[in-house]
Amino acid sequence: MKILIACKEFPHSKVIGGPIIIYNRMKYLAKNHLVSLTAFSKPGDERHIPSVQPFCHDLRLVPLPPKRSLVKATADFFLSPVPHYFLRVHDSEEMAHTIAEMVKKDNYDFVIAEYSVMGQFLHKNPDLPPTRRIMSVHECYYLARLKSFRHQNLGLDKLKEAVNLKGLKKYEFDMYRNADKVLALTPQGKDKLLAICPDLDIAIVPHGVDVETFAFSPQTEEENSLVFLGNYLHYPNVDAVLYFHAEIWPRLKKALPDLKFYVVGQSPPPEITRLSADKSIVVTGTVDDVAPYLRRGKVFICPVRLGGGFRGKILEAMALGRPVVSTPLGSEGIPASNGENIILADRPDDFVKGIADLIGDTDLYKRIQNNARKLMEDRYAWDKGVARLEAVLEDMMSKPPLT
Repeated sequence: MKILIACKEFPHSKVIGGPIIIYNRMKYLAKNHLVSLTAFSKPGDERHIPSVQPFCHDLRLVPLPPKRSLVKATADFFLSPVPHYFLRVHDSEEMAHTIAEMVKKDNYDFVIAEYSVMGQFLHKNPDLPPTRRIMSVHECYYLARLKSFRHQNLGLDKLKEAVNLKGLKKYEFDMYRNADKVLALTPQGKDKLLAICPDLDIAIVPHGVDVETFAFSPQTEEENSLVFLGNYLHYPNVDAVLYFHAEIWPRLKKALPDLKFYVVGQSPPPEITRLSADKSIVVTGTVDDVAPYLRRGKVFICPVRLGGGFRGKILEAMALGRPVVSTPLGSEGIPASNGENIILADRPDDFVKGIADLIGDTDLYKRIQNNARKLMEDRYAWDKGVARLEAVLEDMMSKPPLT
């Protein structure tokens, strides 16, 4: 099969967050199929090209477009059929032309839009030759923005979410209806889409983890420490850190004065970087390898309250043998059993108790870390997830592309 993948961010080997799933899909699909990639890129991404080239027949990076002027953004808000939320960062005719040109050149059997925002370049693209168009929905933007709108108090942030919602539901679900297939990461994600549009053709292709790179290992540092990992260009990760710091961290420090907190990942905004004024909080910014930070931590936390989709960072922590304390939303899609392979905490008091129990109870700690590692080996090794994707694509090959 010939597969073209289009991604909103260059999915190289060192990327943090959701795009690591695309890197691994390419890596494993390329063993048996012709795989190509086009992705938006930012300055400095060029140094990571060698990590991707071995898997790519054709690799094309498209620079992120410059920010639209206020006049153009206003005109687009009222006149463009594409919603503001899709155009605010990814308003790019070049990407639409690049995808069409690549399909014309190599006649791909499939084009997979990884992340719904990339679907705009397949949906009603007049230059795109017939091909099977797949929408890989890591997060339903309409549902995520609606949740954030309801979460915000009256003010500027709520107004911003109202702007983001304009036209979003109709356009996003029109894309899904007109695609040859929709992919969801979890059964919950599939059910949420079907609740809005029951006739969608959806397959579940789960996230995964590299169980060899993230091999089970003991803690390398003799310190009580927590780790959170995220791409802070994604606001739910920002909200998670600020919520944890405001509502949970002060209570934990009273119970565990020597506790440290590592906030790992790219593009932390000022409201996060200033947390490092507290000497027990380390804000790393971009790192070349997340594994050493995960190994250094004693407990991984995921206090996510907003957004949707799947958190691959939890899989990495579990594979390494770091017990996870997470909100139910943060662990959505993982067959987690509270007290057996994870600690679920929906309130600040639950977080404090869960973390303190893990640090103070060696038997509980070992039970959860061992059960979580086994779950990763049995269900989430990358070859299993990619085999599921291959089966979906092979089944689609028996049908011509939708017109």
